[in-house]
Amino acid sequence: MSEMKEMILDVAERMLEDHVTKDVVDVLEKGEWAKDVWKLFEDNGMISVAVPEEKGGAGGDLEDLLNLVRLTGKYAAPIPFAETTFANFLLETGNLETVDQVATYSLQEGLSLQNGQISGTLDNVPWARHAKHLVALVQKQIALIDLADATIQPGSNMAGEPRDTVILNNAKVQSSSLLTDEQIFHLKSIETAFKIALMTGAIEKINQLSVQYSKEREQFGRPIHRFQLVQYQIAQLAGETAIALAAFNNVCAAVQSDKVLHEIAFARIRFEDAITTVTAVSHQLHAAIGTTHEHALHQYTRRLWSWRDEGTSADYWSGHIADYLLNHDDDLWAYLTKTTGAAVKN
Repeated sequence: MSEMKEMILDVAERMLEDHVTKDVVDVLEKGEWAKDVWKLFEDNGMISVAVPEEKGGAGGDLEDLLNLVRLTGKYAAPIPFAETTFANFLLETGNLETVDQVATYSLQEGLSLQNGQISGTLDNVPWARHAKHLVALVQKQIALIDLADATIQPGSNMAGEPRDTVILNNAKVQSSSLLTDEQIFHLKSIETAFKIALMTGAIEKINQLSVQYSKEREQFGRPIHRFQLVQYQIAQLAGETAIALAAFNNVCAAVQSDKVLHEIAFARIRFEDAITTVTAVSHQLHAAIGTTHEHALHQYTRRLWSWRDEGTSADYWSGHIADYLLNHDDDLWAYLTKTTGAAVKN
């Protein structure tokens, strides 16, 4: 990673560390969001970090963007950063103009397009009530829609993040572009990479909170990290955190190669085990206090459980890998051990 990239990530992490406290995260429970943090990200060019320079962006790449998404997950930042930046990535893929306001996206099926107007209902659309634009997949087209033309019914996921129902009735398309099947599959893969980035950040934070708590909490006159069972739990968390970070780095390498590699599918599948272990062990280590609203742990475990169930699932990727192996002549052992990986095709 270049010095410039390190500087961008360092600035972003300092902003999040200084401005995203537990109380700030809790504003979501009141139906609000951290507009001040969003303004900081805007003023420092974080929203457009992966937008080409000729279009007014910082000219960064997907690795830069995924690392910023990871940091927003690490601090549970109550801002639609991943959603807005991925919406712009969708527009870029369709060679459409990006937007500079809060945006959201949906890759769900179910919308219909006729005479330049879109109708249909989308469930669990992230941050729709706070967004200006919706970028949606409509009959193999990427379409930009003004949410002023939509009816929005508020909802939330387990973590309290906005997950709204969007009802469109002859909404006007602002711009659109036809995509190939390969492009649509690529978009699903990158959406998965965004979720992996968020989950990686949350796992990092849960590990930090757990280690810190084990040093502060005393039992029988000594910190609980001195007890053998707790040491075993800390080792479990450290191992899963290391695996998550390694998987995330593999995903960054995959997207940087300009190919959708099997690493994205493997990482998403492996995160199922990581989430199960990390959430269970961290709550065991924290005991009753970890389930209380006053402690920050739940802000991250609830997000992990929510993000696990959103987007393209691990079941989808497991099926995709199985189909690939059944329809190709790759020797299984060679496939599992080769270092370069083959491109995943739909």
